[in-house]
Amino acid sequence: MITLTLEEIADIVGGAVVDAPGGVEVTAPAFLDSRNPLPGGLFVAFEGERVDGHDFAPAAVRGGAAAVLGTRATGAPSVLVADTRAALQELARVVLARRRERRSPLTVVAVTGSQGKTTAKDMLARVLADGAPTVATAGSFNNELGLPLTVLGLDEHTRYLVLEMGARGVGHLAELCAIAPPDVSLVLNVGKAHIGEFGSQAQIAVAKGELVEALRPDGSAVLNLDDPLVAAMADRTTAHVLTFGRSGASGVRLGEVHLDDVGRPSFDLTHEGAVEHVSLRLLGEHQALNAAAVTATALAAGRPFAEITASLRSIDHLSRWRMQLLERADGLVVVNDAYNANPDSMRAALQTLARMGGSGRRTVAVLGEMRELGDDAGEEHRQVGLLADRLAIDVVVVVGADARGVYDALVEMRGQDERTRHVDTTTQAGEWLRENVAGSDVVLIKASRGGRLERVADMLLDGPDEHSDREEPVS
Repeated sequence: MITLTLEEIADIVGGAVVDAPGGVEVTAPAFLDSRNPLPGGLFVAFEGERVDGHDFAPAAVRGGAAAVLGTRATGAPSVLVADTRAALQELARVVLARRRERRSPLTVVAVTGSQGKTTAKDMLARVLADGAPTVATAGSFNNELGLPLTVLGLDEHTRYLVLEMGARGVGHLAELCAIAPPDVSLVLNVGKAHIGEFGSQAQIAVAKGELVEALRPDGSAVLNLDDPLVAAMADRTTAHVLTFGRSGASGVRLGEVHLDDVGRPSFDLTHEGAVEHVSLRLLGEHQALNAAAVTATALAAGRPFAEITASLRSIDHLSRWRMQLLERADGLVVVNDAYNANPDSMRAALQTLARMGGSGRRTVAVLGEMRELGDDAGEEHRQVGLLADRLAIDVVVVVGADARGVYDALVEMRGQDERTRHVDTTTQAGEWLRENVAGSDVVLIKASRGGRLERVADMLLDGPDEHSDREEPVS
């Protein structure tokens, strides 16, 4: 965080300083969770339907926060405003704008896509951080609150600011880009995630393309040439366009991908005649295309090709619960991909599991609901079941009523036998698995975040959750 006094913050957001002696300074980023206060930080208090953050403001300050940004006095040093969210966004916008005016360079990189954006963002942040100080979105904190909080994490030494941007409708990315105008915009893909909210893939493309439209002429758009809806976004900007993909016309071309016995990819990347071979330590063939996207984006941000690929080779893990490869003492392999799911990522995960089974291991898929699919939900879950059968996944455990279509499709293909089970809760899934999988098996766990299937991984690796007896059925 760039140090600001409360008076400076109040001037930026049009607020008033209360309950504070003169000279109070905010020296650390803004934050929302009073249970984890940042010493010197700014606690941002929101009044929600169930919880009012102002009630926790004094505790946040006692825990080390310098002050509070909110709408009412709490007895703690505060800047009071009419609208906390608008004030937070304006503070981030102005802080970023002022930072850009200073002599030390700063490149803002925005990342979006229907799937894979958090993984690509994490890879990109690691690559850029190997070259210079980098601030990046934590997890998938990519909305109208998460983005300004990330922006406020930059300081005088930050060289790269990497912002994941999510959208739930047309206009959302334009609003985020108004807070943090990008210098480099990466669009990974236009898939079916959140199609229930957008209505069609065409509308998703309209929304994702706002990231490209926000670029100035001296910026760079990084586009997936293999995705026609993304490639077409080149017509929506006057900025430089750098493409990636398998096509020979790609600016960064991905060569043939080979997987080792646990599903780690190796491949060639080609850029302007130079070729670099990359063997990733990450799991899944889809990571190869992510690596191509990251390479193109890092090139646009100014990093050399050879240094980018060297950084990619060194990455051994990313965010937890995203194709996280874990191993139990007896040799059981667990692939925890419980953070999110949509039709495209579900297919990629199942294909990775099938390849891992090629080494002689029995494959077990624990699958929950894919959310926000609208009217297509039933058919998309059915297609997952059919794919699991085509890939010859040995055992499939389906968790929750809303994922039932996966189970029904498998029963249609296989009949009712021990290879396919349906359970209502994660606890039931974990208990069955602990009795029925062994060290020679590989278990994939995947669902949308609301399914909380990471509990199943915990039960397999560490024992049952202490609150499992109070668990509600997954719906």
